[in-house]
Parts: sequence; C-alpha cells; structure tokens
Amino acid sequence: MKVLVDTSIWSIALRRSNNSDLKEVKELAELIREMRVVIIGSVRQELLSGIPESVVFESLKEKLQVFEDFNITTEDYEFAAELFNRCRKKGIQGSHIDYLICAVSLNNGFTIFTADKDFERFREHTGIKLHTVRNDL
Repeated sequence: MKVLVDTSIWSIALRRSNNSDLKEVKELAELIREMRVVIIGSVRQELLSGIPESVVFESLKEKLQVFEDFNITTEDYEFAAELFNRCRKKGIQGSHIDYLICAVSLNNGFTIFTADKDFERFREHTGIKLHTVRNDL
C-alpha cells in the first residue's frame, strides 16, 4: 500500500540533525526503499517555504525532486472541501492542505504518515487510515 507522507514527517527527516535513530526517520527510509512514498505538490511547497538561504533551499529542492508529485484531481479538491465542512460542523479545525491530504488518501487508498496529532481527530470523522511505524525497524 502506498503511503502519503505529510510535511511533519518530511520535516523531521530533512531539517533536523542527528536524527537517523528516530523511529519516524527509519520508517520513512524504509518506505522510500520499498518505493511506497507518495508526495503531493502542497506538501512539497510547505517543505520549501520559509527557507531563507538559497543554498539550503536548492539542496532540499534537489533532494525532493526524486519524488514525483501525485496528480491531484478536481474530485480530490471537492472532496477535501466536503471533509473540511464535515469536520468543521463537529468543531474540528484543520488547514486546507490537511484536508487535501485526507481526500487524496481516501480517494486513492493511501495511508497517511504524519506526526501531526490533528489527523487523529480527522480520522474520527473522515475514515482516513494512518500509517504507523513498524516495530521491527
């Protein structure tokens, strides 16, 4: 099964030093080896935003170029809005990108790998499946 990797996991893996022993980093590395990683353009944009040093920006941009953006459809955007509205009625707030991640994952049978606890609340009202770190890594 493919795994849509959220910005929070990429950030742990790419922006922190001395992180190779972290379980999330090991899991991401294994998913990459298994060729199961999915990235969407909005996540790529979030990762590249706010990097003031052009050398660091270009380095990260180059690293991410090995991952092709998953094609998002009109139906994904419409479903993301529906999920946003559904959760908002229940008092649950989230970003438009978070709901787009939920919609893309549901429409395509992906799990979501995230460190963002908001997705646990989204799961209650959307049915998304969250990827968990395997114990044997």
